[in-house]
Amino acid sequence: MQQLKDKTMKKEVGLWIDHKKAVIVTFSEKGHEIKQISGHLERDTQPSGGWAAHSGKDYGEQDRQDMRFTGRLDKYYDEVIAFIHDAESILIFGPGEAKGELKKRIEHKGLSGHIVGIETADEMTDPQIAAKARKHFLK
Repeated sequence: MQQLKDKTMKKEVGLWIDHKKAVIVTFSEKGHEIKQISGHLERDTQPSGGWAAHSGKDYGEQDRQDMRFTGRLDKYYDEVIAFIHDAESILIFGPGEAKGELKKRIEHKGLSGHIVGIETADEMTDPQIAAKARKHFLK
């Protein structure tokens, strides 16, 4: 019976994200839980002088590195989505492009109706992230 109760519980999620990490604060009747997911995303370094100065002007390697980065990014976003997929309300915030990229990925997965807001926010501590999300959901 407890499992059934957990599945019907209302869940609200505050999600701070950039390309390096996601901090997910889940609110339910039981309280709140904070989880971090690492992006493990570091672009491969460019040759000295940049790609244009690379001998033979081989842009193929840059394209391969971009494809590897995109693949890792997709896996990262899918891991985040797997953790938040059962949330009724999702607030996404963060400093850069990751929040918009994640929103598109969520829409692609058919969960866009659960997003209640997207906001720009600087680097924050876990308690600051939890407080911001709590304030949003208490409105």
